[in-house]
Amino acid sequence: MDIEKVNSMDFGEFVDVFGNVVERCPLIAAAVRSQRPFSDLEDLEQHFFAFTDALPQSGQEGVLRCHPDLAGRELQRGELSAESQREQSAAGLTSLGAAERLWLAELNAQYRARFGFPFVPAARLSDRAAVPREPARRLHCPPAQELSTALGEVKKIGRRRLADLLGSHAAEP
Repeated sequence: MDIEKVNSMDFGEFVDVFGNVVERCPLIAAAVRSQRPFSDLEDLEQHFFAFTDALPQSGQEGVLRCHPDLAGRELQRGELSAESQREQSAAGLTSLGAAERLWLAELNAQYRARFGFPFVPAARLSDRAAVPREPARRLHCPPAQELSTALGEVKKIGRRRLADLLGSHAAEP
């Protein structure tokens, strides 16, 4: 899909196509659409990320709370968004053994209790061995630092999702 097609989309089509660039946050796509025309993929990315950056802390935490737990209940129940399913699968999280799932569930719970939102990694950009180690490492970060780190991961995820939608493989993590 080219940028001209993106710029010509009506409201409903734009939100349908880009509504999950930021996990389960179609209102962000709705707000970004009003910033048309976009000059290219990078310009579109910048509008998504500028919107998220401009949110108050409570809004940023809300964006993070829209993300599912890694290898959590939603994965087990088949309730992940198509994008999250692909990302968790690419990271090997759909094939964890019972002990690994239990250990990751405990880490997810500890992380949520400490920060108030789920652990958000750009799972697709990591290997299976690295992903479960990250919540244990990041649990020790100061809350403000972790909020910033998690939002950075949301941007990596969004960048890859936009590149997928626009058929561009040039976007870097």
